Amino acid sequence: MKPLIHVLKNAGVSRRNIGADSDAIAAFQPSRRMVAAGMAFALAGVMISEASSAAQPIKLVAFGDSLTAGYGVGPADAFPVKLAAALKAKGRDVAISNAGVSGDTASGGADRVDWSVPEGTQGVILSLGANDMLRGVDPKTTRAALTRILDRLQARKISVMLAGMRAAPNLGLDYGKSFEKIYTDLASERGLTLYPFFLEGVAGDRSLNQTDGIHPNPKGVDVIVAGMLPKVEEFLDKIEAGRS
Repeated sequence: MKPLIHVLKNAGVSRRNIGADSDAIAAFQPSRRMVAAGMAFALAGVMISEASSAAQPIKLVAFGDSLTAGYGVGPADAFPVKLAAALKAKGRDVAISNAGVSGDTASGGADRVDWSVPEGTQGVILSLGANDMLRGVDPKTTRAALTRILDRLQARKISVMLAGMRAAPNLGLDYGKSFEKIYTDLASERGLTLYPFFLEGVAGDRSLNQTDGIHPNPKGVDVIVAGMLPKVEEFLDKIEAGRS
């Protein structure tokens, strides 16, 4: 059998051509350094992307009625604004949108939840039911509406914290028990963070309410925020755990 070089010569291929072809092939083969550099850049890109994602603030929506909207107080004294400031002071990077609508009921909230909670929202603080209670709405109706809201939000993978409400004593003991049970039951069934009473420490205190005796004044909002803050931080911890 003839050596390969003789075969190539007979085919019209010279040593020079063979060397040139070998050099050309080698030129297209990446060196180990180039491969390592490429992998390093790719890894750096992933790390930057993850760091960028982690640096984004958690986006919350405060979804409720006039107690959320800030009825009767200036924009800077509304619950979502003061809560965001309190969280920032604790080192939390959070953006809170105010989706409170004065006079809204749980049924009204269910009708608007899809467009009131924008895409990209990671958590919702849900506080509806006060107007249902003031109107004496059947607790079964309120529960059904809140369930609709929770279903819509959880279908979108949005975490929910529930801020409950208590019934006024004049509505009777039976109504009060049935109404307050809405929030504890829903929180238990769905594993939600629960703050049992939005107006804890404020309801019935004239110094913390406006002249109507229903809506908190700026000092009252401060009390609400201070009372709810630990639960909101617990809620944020759950969201952050889900992002990691």
